[in-house]
Amino acid sequence: MIAFLAKRIGIGAITLIVASIVVFAVLEILPGDPALLMLGMNATPEALAAMREQMGLNEPVPVRYLGWIAGLLAGDFGRSFTYSSPVIDLILERVVVSLPLALIALTLSTAIAIPVGIFSAARRGRAGDTVSMGVAQLGVAVPNFWFALLLVYVFAVWLRLLPAGGFPGWGAGVWPGLKALILPAVALALPQAAILARVTRSAMLEVLGEDYIRTARAKGMPRRYVLWRHALRNAMIPVLTIMGLQFSFLLAGTIIIENVFYLPGLGRLVFQAITQRDLIVVEGVVMLLVASVVVVNLIVDILYAVVDPRLRIRA
Repeated sequence: MIAFLAKRIGIGAITLIVASIVVFAVLEILPGDPALLMLGMNATPEALAAMREQMGLNEPVPVRYLGWIAGLLAGDFGRSFTYSSPVIDLILERVVVSLPLALIALTLSTAIAIPVGIFSAARRGRAGDTVSMGVAQLGVAVPNFWFALLLVYVFAVWLRLLPAGGFPGWGAGVWPGLKALILPAVALALPQAAILARVTRSAMLEVLGEDYIRTARAKGMPRRYVLWRHALRNAMIPVLTIMGLQFSFLLAGTIIIENVFYLPGLGRLVFQAITQRDLIVVEGVVMLLVASVVVVNLIVDILYAVVDPRLRIRA
């Protein structure tokens, strides 16, 4: 098991190094002068030169890259020129919104998808299977921002049960903060639940055709016990894979939803930093998101070994 973890950690470290090179290179080759964009077209040559010197743009590219990496390893993500604030402070302010939102959405998605997938697989070819998979197909096809607008109209405008947007901050209390995240979390969870339900159904159908499932049924085990105890556990490998990918997407890919609900999250911060050409913020946030993906994949690999003893034996 230790060798298994060491191998996965090594792969994650290599992934981070490659990702840092790609992120830094892509942002370097983008057209436009960051100093000119920040100061405006009427900026004097002296002001532009001073801004480039302050941003470190006059140094060679390898020197800037190594300095950036050294700062990341030391916990120094640099300083935003747009917000005049350390990037790490901006990230900490936004992650307290994006992380709970992603966790709530993933919890809702899992709570909906796994029972629906098991229900559909147990009734393959019947009316229940057709209806549930038809609804899941609709959920895959419809974009999440449409769900968001529909939820706002029903629960915020019509019923007036939940706020239509904005975030009061956790300092206003846990319940006001959660109320502000319920609608965006549901809007994010529904399409992901549709995808996960279809994956769960496919994995369950594959497992239900195995010999050991037929043997368990022949021994007289209750159908519910066979489904939840034997079939589900052996079908969890692809389900865990999709869940890991979904959490990474929910944490990093909520730009549209955060803009619909005016949430000050990481996605909106990246969007604003890109439009303002604040490269140091973009680099810091993207590398943090890449690191979160690596950590989530490591956790998923560990869960593989927990769910499937054969992986522990091979490791």
